[in-house]
Parts: sequence; structure tokens; C-alpha cells
Amino acid sequence: MKFRFCGELDCPDWVLAEISILSRITSIKMKQLCNQVIQDLLGNKIDYEKVFKLTADAKYEPSDVKASIAALHFIISNAGKYAVDSESLSSELQQLGLPKEHSSALCRAYGDNLGKLQDHFAAVSLRLGALRSLDWRVDYVLASNQVSQLQEPSVQLQMSVKPAEKQNEEKVAFTMSSDKFRVFLSELKQAYAIVENLS
Repeated sequence: MKFRFCGELDCPDWVLAEISILSRITSIKMKQLCNQVIQDLLGNKIDYEKVFKLTADAKYEPSDVKASIAALHFIISNAGKYAVDSESLSSELQQLGLPKEHSSALCRAYGDNLGKLQDHFAAVSLRLGALRSLDWRVDYVLASNQVSQLQEPSVQLQMSVKPAEKQNEEKVAFTMSSDKFRVFLSELKQAYAIVENLS
């Protein structure tokens, strides 16, 4: 059977297996667990201490907690990705065996945050890393321990780059000869011209 929240594909077997585990908690705790997962999807951290308290009554093992979070993450993120409305999602989850109260609780949390989720997904999808800063220096090397008379300039670059999927910036540093720098600069200008023509 095809499901909209799975992109019109069959539901993965591992998600089907987690439906029975999700059914063991109350619908109120299901909504609170969904809110934790939604906060994670929006870029905040999951409060695992709170999650373990929510699932303590159902006697979840740590592996059950992680599997439940993974299943909810899959369901909510894919439903947002494929723009599935709350009613359709609830119906599909009930077809998979999730009780109606649980489906309704999940869909209430999902419906309340759908706009935020879609805005966040649009902001982080198909994004490239960003250059935060660039420091450069030109050194004129007169000699080295291998060559007595070198007399060649070298360019040292240090870039601070923020990858799209990470919070922290990364430092990238390298040195190149003047010839390599000319090629590097020429290729950067060509890439810049192509990007300018696209926009």
C-alpha cells in the first residue's frame, strides 16, 4: 500500500515495527513526545531526560526510546516534506495500526507546527556552506633548507567556513605558489561569473 507521508511509496518495515511500541504510551504523552521531536527537527535539542520520564510508564528500554524517536522523526519530517495535511496523515497512521487517539495526538502536534517545519526545511534544504571570513598573506621566500636561492612568493589563505548542516564554523588553511594562486583566482572569477548569470 502506498502512503503520502512516504512519498507515495510503501511504509518502511522498521517504521511499521515501531508503531506497536508507540502504541504503548498514552496519547497525551505521545503529543509531548511529538513536540520534542518537532523541536529537534526545528534545530533545538531533544530533552532526553524529559523523554525518558514520558516513556517510563510504558517501560520503554533505551533502545525503544531511540527507535520511537527515530520513527516519529521519519513520520513528521516526511509528512512535512510531502506537504501531507493532518487528516490524511492521521488516516494513514491508523491504516498502519496506530490507535486513533495516538494518531490524533501526533497530528495535532504536527498540524500546530507544520508552517514552522516547512519554513525550517526550506531554509536548510539545498544550501551550500557559507564563507564567513577570509584572511590572506603573501610571503616572499628567499631560501629554504632544500633550495639555497628560491626567491618565490607564496600565498597563504585561511578561510572560516560554516557548513550548511553544522552549527560550528570550520577553519581551512593552505599555502600555494604564485602560479597556482593565479589559476585559483581565475577559476574563482569564472565561477563567480557563472553564478551571477544564473541570478
